[in-house]
Amino acid sequence: MDESRPLARIVLFGIQHVLVMAATPISAIFLMSATLRLDPGLTVNLLSAAFVLSGVGSLIQSLGPWKFGPRLPFVMLPGGAPLILFLAIAEQHGIRTATGAVVLTAAFCFVVLPVFSRLLRFFPALVIGTMIVIVGVNLVKVGAVLVTGRPGEPGFANPTNLLLGMATIGFTVVFYLLFTGLLRQLAVMLGLLAGTVLAAALGHIDFGGAADGGLLTLPELMPFGSPQFNLVAALPLMLYSLASMAEATGQTVINAEAVGKEIDPRDAVPRTVRGDALTSLFGGFFGLPLMVTSGENIGIVRVTGVRSRYVTAAAGVVLIAIGFCAPVTRAISVVPSAVVGGTAMVVFAVITVLGVQMLGRSDLDRHTSTFVCAVALALGLLPILVPGVYAGFPPNLRILLESGVAVGAFVAAVLNILFHHVRPRFATGRTPTHPTPTEGAR
Repeated sequence: MDESRPLARIVLFGIQHVLVMAATPISAIFLMSATLRLDPGLTVNLLSAAFVLSGVGSLIQSLGPWKFGPRLPFVMLPGGAPLILFLAIAEQHGIRTATGAVVLTAAFCFVVLPVFSRLLRFFPALVIGTMIVIVGVNLVKVGAVLVTGRPGEPGFANPTNLLLGMATIGFTVVFYLLFTGLLRQLAVMLGLLAGTVLAAALGHIDFGGAADGGLLTLPELMPFGSPQFNLVAALPLMLYSLASMAEATGQTVINAEAVGKEIDPRDAVPRTVRGDALTSLFGGFFGLPLMVTSGENIGIVRVTGVRSRYVTAAAGVVLIAIGFCAPVTRAISVVPSAVVGGTAMVVFAVITVLGVQMLGRSDLDRHTSTFVCAVALALGLLPILVPGVYAGFPPNLRILLESGVAVGAFVAAVLNILFHHVRPRFATGRTPTHPTPTEGAR
């Protein structure tokens, strides 16, 4: 993990990480632009900031300066649930209040982190493994939607998009099967490139926009004006940050396992959270939603076997360069979402397998452990498998319930405490000093 390989190879592997996750900041900013009706110039500016901050965050998490970053191969990005909350706040209270909510939430993470660190002993492999499985399933669904589109919307399950997605997966499998050594380690990137070539051959890529505009773009500080701070408006995002900390716990542990590094979660997890909070703090002043560690690159590490944290540090440098280089940003944006989705499905499914492996080491032979895992999976997967199930609940409560990861982590942690901490102590307190033969046999 701490090995520094030849520069050319590190950069090449870093580019692979970038290609797999680049669609996330692009789609996040485009969704912001469409929802908030931003002009094209502001959209380009935010896209530049998203790449630059993703790169800075990746460097922090990978290199671990001072008490920030766990020194694990992490990549950071915006998007997901934090983006949805950001947009909800922006629509209700204004974009300046939304950026202020990001800054307040980042500060909130620093304040509550010492308390959260003391609770980490209640997150054993059973809890974290369950959470990782839910994360993986949710991410596979996200990748699949990139291929199929959303049900009910025009173009859903378009045959050409399905072909591109499935072909990209097939290319990746073929490359992984036929190649060895360096080329096998690059199978994910080669599959993505092959899918893009196929899309171009089918006429599903428009290269016209890639040549428009200047050569250099610079992120603008406070593009919407100075942030406005409203604690009530920021509350949903603050509550979500607690679930994000739990997710960061699972990602840190599973990342350390993927690279074969023994860590103390009480030290490594707070470093990850501090890295997230610091990057989000900067991002808020550049008009971005919360920045979080990416699950995609953990799957990349496991699939390729390349464990060096300097690879994701190189990815961070590449992301920063992309953020300043306008033509490269526009060129990456032309990769069809179906191709990116096909690649993402494979990588995300690997994360699910890692969660299953962790559950395999959590003593599932015990009936109580099986029960805890089953209930947490049932409630955690419900909002993922049945979208809108909580549509009739109050908005703030719905925000939490619709996060399958948050619900699964909370249920698993609470049941683990009840069955494996509270109940044994209660049973011990009731046990007679001299049990009868029948009781002893039981």
